[in-house]
Amino acid sequence: MTKFDYEAEIAFRSPAPGHWPEVSPADWNDPKWQLKNRVQSLEDLESRITLSEEERAGILLTGTKLAAAVTPHFFNLIDPNDPNCPIRRQVIPRIEETFDTPGEMSDPCGEDSHMPVPGLVHRYPDRVLFLVTDRCASYCRYCTRSRVVSGVGDQHLETQWEAAFEYLENTPEVRDVLLSGGDPLLLSDNRLERILTRLRAIPHIQFVRIGSRIPIFLPQRITPELCAMLRKFHPLFISIHTNHPRELTSEVRDALGRLADAGIPLGNQSVLLKDVNDTVDVQRALVHKLLLCRARPYYLYQCDLIKGSNHLRTPTRKGLEIIEQLRGHTSGYAIPQLVIDAPGGGGKIPLNPNYVVRGDDGEILLRNYEGREFLYPEVADLGTALLSYKR
Repeated sequence: MTKFDYEAEIAFRSPAPGHWPEVSPADWNDPKWQLKNRVQSLEDLESRITLSEEERAGILLTGTKLAAAVTPHFFNLIDPNDPNCPIRRQVIPRIEETFDTPGEMSDPCGEDSHMPVPGLVHRYPDRVLFLVTDRCASYCRYCTRSRVVSGVGDQHLETQWEAAFEYLENTPEVRDVLLSGGDPLLLSDNRLERILTRLRAIPHIQFVRIGSRIPIFLPQRITPELCAMLRKFHPLFISIHTNHPRELTSEVRDALGRLADAGIPLGNQSVLLKDVNDTVDVQRALVHKLLLCRARPYYLYQCDLIKGSNHLRTPTRKGLEIIEQLRGHTSGYAIPQLVIDAPGGGGKIPLNPNYVVRGDDGEILLRNYEGREFLYPEVADLGTALLSYKR
């Protein structure tokens, strides 16, 4: 195995033009050109990289589960000769996606059972998930919503817009709306502005979040015009999705900078994936590079139990080991919260290494990142002392 080069991974580089040397800078920086020229077919893939047998078989079956599509920007990050390239494993289909493993399910987070209105998921008391599109710039092979995303899954997304807005207007306990899908930032500026305007007209909705991988897959979409429109709807938060430090190119850094300059807080959500980011070296480089991009590491997800994901999932102990090796060895801002989205709709459950050795009524014994132990006295009962004082 090649020795991990931390300095190389936290360097910001542009992948352009890569496999597209004939393309002009104007076309390359046009998000419409990027979407029109996504790598999707077996022929297109084989003309650019050497496919393994598992990948070739996976490509032939993509029309039955989840479409394959990769923007030129992101495709240039792939090692063309290494099937175990961490970028490649995320977006190139493999035959293992067709293997069923016990416990896997098409809707691992139980979203369909928490939809009061088609397209609106109300699982937590004060916040909702609003599915506004079923399309993405590129398709992750571990997608939680592969049943509805890309248009070739088992279901089709049928968001009932007016019914969804009416539900939100009539449900005052909802204070937080997360726009997701698919990827909301694929929508045009005008359409996205209409959605945000409608949400902002509801008095009890305090803030809106957008979940997007567009800044990573298609940084050209993050235009000054988009940022100027978004800044009208504060407080507005954006959660990006980055799994490996190589994904944070100079174009991505600049796109995230434009969002941050527009006053939008950025958090990153990663999925722990086998042979992608399941080492502390990769995770440390990732979280440090995210902070350089002004995005705070937010969640590190244990991969959901989506059908055909067994080859990408890791043991839960792996995530705990990574958090343990980050804690105390880097900034607190750099450490994400490890979570499992409980199968069947139980919501996010945080996982943490056990730093409490024991506790009783008088004191608690704690373990620090070095393995040293410390006693912390519990709060004293001042009632008895005050009673003695008054006497």
